[in-house]
Amino acid sequence: MKNINDTFNYEVVRQFTLAALVWGVLGMGMGALIAAQLVWPELNFDLPWTSFGRVRPIHTNLVIFAFGGSVLFATSLFVVQRTCKTPLVSPYAASFVFWGWQLAIVAMIASYALGYTTSKEYAEMEWPIAVWVTAVWAVYCYVFFGTIAKRTTQHIYVANWFFGAFIIVTAMVHVINHVAVPVSLLKSYSMYSGATDAMIQWWYGHSVVGFILSIGFLGMMYYFVPKQADRPVYSYRLSIVHFWAIISLYIWAGPHHLHYTALPDWAQSLGMAMSIILLAPSWGGMINGMMTLSGAWHKLRTDPILRFLVVSLAFYGMSTFEGPMMAIKTVNALSHYTDWTIGHVHAGALGWVAMISIGTLYNMIPELWGKKQMYSVTLINVHFWLATAGTVLYIASMWVNGITQGLMWRAVNDDGTLTYSFVETLEASHPGYLVRLVGGSLFVIGMILMAYNAWRTLATPVQQLSPARYPSTAEAS
Repeated sequence: MKNINDTFNYEVVRQFTLAALVWGVLGMGMGALIAAQLVWPELNFDLPWTSFGRVRPIHTNLVIFAFGGSVLFATSLFVVQRTCKTPLVSPYAASFVFWGWQLAIVAMIASYALGYTTSKEYAEMEWPIAVWVTAVWAVYCYVFFGTIAKRTTQHIYVANWFFGAFIIVTAMVHVINHVAVPVSLLKSYSMYSGATDAMIQWWYGHSVVGFILSIGFLGMMYYFVPKQADRPVYSYRLSIVHFWAIISLYIWAGPHHLHYTALPDWAQSLGMAMSIILLAPSWGGMINGMMTLSGAWHKLRTDPILRFLVVSLAFYGMSTFEGPMMAIKTVNALSHYTDWTIGHVHAGALGWVAMISIGTLYNMIPELWGKKQMYSVTLINVHFWLATAGTVLYIASMWVNGITQGLMWRAVNDDGTLTYSFVETLEASHPGYLVRLVGGSLFVIGMILMAYNAWRTLATPVQQLSPARYPSTAEAS
């Protein structure tokens, strides 16, 4: 009798997995470069295409859309086949999604380096690239939802609900925010203006954070944490409540990016209120993931992949607590425009998104290539500690910098003049930038070790790998 696993289309999953490794090293390496530029501005080399203003959007797009996007494509197309017990609806469409997405990423990098940009955060791509991304995403929708439509199971597993929501909302906000009037092949102007443009941009911007970097990766959590822990989801009912609560609230939180701006005060207050309420479903998902390890906590002593997944949930809980607190206007008055915001973003980006992506890829790679385990469990352990130390150094330095900057900016003398100049604030921030560079560099080194480990895993014959995936608890004791 033919094994159903033999009918699955793993080719596109393997392609996106390898792409994620390549883009991860490049994107995070670019992040280390711009961290170094903030320590030593001479590293701009006085060249326009290596200036901070051009390299920074290359970094953000590489880590969000190239690395994070590739991980989401790989995992969603892996999980939907496994849980629906059916191959992808069209292997040709899936192949188009892979190559079309890689073309879009290359076009983004080239255009930003040359200075062609809309200047909108996470939406810098000019109109021809935005149109192409829309076409690729439409085919991705067809592949994902078409596979669900032809499933051989009655039930749609909850991970697919999260993946589906991330796909639909991302398409919606991308199209609406990129409506523009082209004036040339590589230049356009937004259809919106003023405060309206800002509101739509941050409705999109926070939805990218919420639906790509949260909802999509929560879909990964609901499949790979139970799989690696070999335990069922702690509460399937809570997972459904979590889904409906978080997708209902996340899309309303964007105005908290625009406190103390020209945005109407009622809109700012609404964004603040929704952000605070958002804490409940966010922590509901985090607790559900953590409690899935009930009866399996001992596995953390011997399983570094499970450590990546669990620590990612801890960082998710921390960053989703910090976000609502920073959305409170009185807190935001201190934190806005400071490095505290950068620390918060990277608590989520490195601690949550990258950590769960790394754990998930380590889980998938042996299975996708028919191996018993990764080439070196020791290297996975080293990677875990490098990533954890790097993340902690990064976010702690930015927290200290941010609070220092906020307090210095608002300090005034008795006569009402500013106590500190902006240059003095920069001088006070310099040690934090050095620590941030060290932390980011540790994270990049870990990604390079992961790429090497993956390469050796693929190159090593199966018979040379030990059949024992990890040491048993008894052996470890």
